[in-house]
Amino acid sequence: MAKKEKKLNGIERSAVLLLSIGEDDAGEIMRHMSPKEVQAVGEAMATIGGVSKEQVAEILDDFSDSIGEHTSLGVGSEDYLRTVLTNALGGDKAEALLDRILMGRNSKGLDALKWMEPRAVADIIRLEHPQIIAIVLSYLEPDRAADVLSALPENMRVDVVMRIASLDGIQPSAINELDDMLEQQFSGNSDNIKTSSVGGLKTAANVMNYLEPGVENEIMEIVKEADMEMAESIQDLMFVFDNLVDIDDRGIQVMLREIQSDILITALKGADSGVKDKILKNMSKRAAEMLEDDLEAKGPVKLSEVENAQKEILAIARRMADAGEINLKSNDEYV
Repeated sequence: MAKKEKKLNGIERSAVLLLSIGEDDAGEIMRHMSPKEVQAVGEAMATIGGVSKEQVAEILDDFSDSIGEHTSLGVGSEDYLRTVLTNALGGDKAEALLDRILMGRNSKGLDALKWMEPRAVADIIRLEHPQIIAIVLSYLEPDRAADVLSALPENMRVDVVMRIASLDGIQPSAINELDDMLEQQFSGNSDNIKTSSVGGLKTAANVMNYLEPGVENEIMEIVKEADMEMAESIQDLMFVFDNLVDIDDRGIQVMLREIQSDILITALKGADSGVKDKILKNMSKRAAEMLEDDLEAKGPVKLSEVENAQKEILAIARRMADAGEINLKSNDEYV
């Protein structure tokens, strides 16, 4: 009996394509990827195996067909670029990147920060004005921005988060401040830059999603005291553990394959009944019964352990959403 071929996800198909086109061309393509994309595809390239010649041929044919469907005019159009970026990165990331591309924004200094260790970035910016720090964090990926925020002095964090949430575009003068701060790492060509749409409530919520539970709660409490409306808006946009009920059944089933049973049991000890029901209904009858037995036998668990387990599951959910494997909302609309 022939062995069933493994179904490859989007990242794995990209890895196969890059492995097939040669080192020089693959390197040139990866040079235009973000650090997070390079890491994801690089890991896939390093670990992928068992790919048949037929699968490789299919991937190459699909890529060729996709390119062939577009004329040179189509490839250069904004609509085509928007579609490609949205398919590759998701709506929010695609819009931010497209905005920078079309506005001619290319900040080498900020790009360099994306490759640095979070603590090193924090050391560079900690003495800058909080508004500058907010702008820098808004440019970073949310998980990296959260690590940088955690490395900043505690008395700065709330101010920075509130400034991120309040950002409504960046003027050329702010870009010039960044040029001065990072010296030679910037190109210095910011005279014709229009307002850049970075920051905002969604960015602040994304950063908060990646903070350790204790740090997140501490910041949110102080933000509530300073501006309750802003705090509520940020919380509405955050993806928290209770939001797992919004993921469709297929997505929950895919997620469960990636979650260790001990982590799931700990996370569910402090979960809303709706989340527990959602998890149980997407398991086999036998697996659901075993999980319920394990939950009863687990006994009391520290709140901090529950929060950390839930954060770990949320990190898996966000990673799989970024890879296009699941949708975090079951009622997403497509056009």
